[in-house]
Amino acid sequence: MMATEKTHIAVRNLRLCTKDCLCLYVCPTGASDTENSIIDPEKCIGCGECAAACPSGAISLVPLSYPPQQAKSETVLAPAFAMAREKAHTEQLARALAASAEDEGTGRLGAAFARATRLVAEDLLRESGYMLPQSKNTHDLLRALVTAPPSEDFPAAAAERLLELIPENDAAEDAAVDATANAVEDTATDAAAGAPPATCTYRCLMCGAVFDVPEGETPVCPACGAGEDYLELIVG
Repeated sequence: MMATEKTHIAVRNLRLCTKDCLCLYVCPTGASDTENSIIDPEKCIGCGECAAACPSGAISLVPLSYPPQQAKSETVLAPAFAMAREKAHTEQLARALAASAEDEGTGRLGAAFARATRLVAEDLLRESGYMLPQSKNTHDLLRALVTAPPSEDFPAAAAERLLELIPENDAAEDAAVDATANAVEDTATDAAAGAPPATCTYRCLMCGAVFDVPEGETPVCPACGAGEDYLELIVG
């Protein structure tokens, strides 16, 4: 059986973990047996045995590479942003009510209403293209916040670190589309000249990357390491 490249890793939700420790017995590499209860991402091979054995559902498999953010049309974005602004204004009013309340009950009601409206506003913004940390919208927002922090206690260093750790997949998708177009054009040019293509072009179904592989060689995605089962032959 051909070994495939790792595409997922296991993560443990410490709040759900009930210390049954079945994961320790089924993990083939010992990745789940750590001092800090965090599954070792280097040892984990993404087999999913620990997630299947966990009786409390505390372990999940997460992909190493995420797809680009789904594009939203302006007809969807405009009303969503308008509603989000309205909810933000309502939250400010509710906070003012809570702060000026003369009795505890009114103060608690104002605080609860402020929290509820914020949750709705956050959902609206996530659905407007800020749900995925790898989206261009999210990266642009983080860069803007780092450049002009909204408050003195804004964690600019943490935002910069997120930008370093999480790649912008929208940019990768654009590059993949350009690469595909170039590959198709080059192949057509070679065919017109009577020269057979010396390479095969593949698209990675995991990360969207497009790349060439010499004919006869086993293809492996150079971006995420996905194996042949996760690759689509485009030209060849």
